[in-house]
Amino acid sequence: MTLLLVTACGGGGGSDAGGDDKGKADKNAPSAAVVTIAPKDGADSVATSGALKIAADKGKLSKVEVKDSKGNPVPGKITAGGASWTPAHHLAASTKYKVHAIAEDSEGRESAKDTTFTTLTPKNTFIGQFTPEDGSKVGVGMPFSVHFTRGITDPEAVEKAIQIKTEPAVDVEPHWFGNDRIDFRPEKYWKAGTKVTVKLNLDGVEGRPGVYGEQAKTLKFEIGRSQVSTVDAKSHQMKVVRDGKQIKKIPITAGAPGTTTYNGQMVISEKLAVTRMNGETVGFGGEYDIKDVPHAMRLSTSGTFIHGNYWSGGAFGNTNASHGCIGLSDVRGGYSKKTPAGWFFANSLIGDVVVVKNSADKTIQPENGYNGWNMSWEKWKA
Repeated sequence: MTLLLVTACGGGGGSDAGGDDKGKADKNAPSAAVVTIAPKDGADSVATSGALKIAADKGKLSKVEVKDSKGNPVPGKITAGGASWTPAHHLAASTKYKVHAIAEDSEGRESAKDTTFTTLTPKNTFIGQFTPEDGSKVGVGMPFSVHFTRGITDPEAVEKAIQIKTEPAVDVEPHWFGNDRIDFRPEKYWKAGTKVTVKLNLDGVEGRPGVYGEQAKTLKFEIGRSQVSTVDAKSHQMKVVRDGKQIKKIPITAGAPGTTTYNGQMVISEKLAVTRMNGETVGFGGEYDIKDVPHAMRLSTSGTFIHGNYWSGGAFGNTNASHGCIGLSDVRGGYSKKTPAGWFFANSLIGDVVVVKNSADKTIQPENGYNGWNMSWEKWKA
């Protein structure tokens, strides 16, 4: 019995040991999973979109890292149940990338692959000229606007490359004006104090065939206090409302019959302490040429301003006598901040809103300046 027991135990022990060895052998066997990466290792002139493809055969991807030469990661996600990995966005141009990918087979055994490749160097490029500037504080009407140096034929790719985050959070939507300008705004005027962060990831975006963006920039701007001023062309008065309270009422003169002022919501886009206004530049021939217009603030691309006026005498509060601009009483040279125009200039921000009503003219076109507020939210998003 003892011998049999020993033999049985010995036999059992041998069988268990054999089982352990087999298990270890299985774990040490090569992984059945195969990682495939396109483009091939060492490739150059690689397209910035659509060329990078990472997949696993006979297994699932467990880890994928794609980094540029500075170590910046390319975001992406493993999809199709581990069968493939997709980058979140396009790649930068003229950039060397390293790929490290790991896949596991059904037994948990890993297989890895490392490659490098370099993206194409574009022959033709475009940039986006944007407003407002980084670090600026602007009024509640200021959209984020980008004007491109080339017409864009793939607007979706460009839109995707511009990310906007706000604090507090608000839905911000884009709208294209033609093929070379895109503006972003919320449904209603910005809330005072909102902080806006914009990521322009245009480097490598193919905006039109063979033409690539070349900007990668993060910028921030802040919304200041709320100020909306309403001009009544019929009563010749302007009410200035700050943070919901009227703080000033200013007599004005608007466009005379035949040269009326646009109605609608307009955004101050430029401030000029003194500027020249020549009728020939806006289609009025030689009717006027004033070399020292004080306290001028632009409301439209076509030449609508709200500005100081030292030549119209008693028109303010009484009659409309301008060529389409909104005039406030001022002194020649614009040296005083105590005049109505001087006060308004000193108390206005780029991005403040000026609303004109009761003028015998049409509503200003949304693309004429930063005046998209004259579009409904539905049309804006469409």
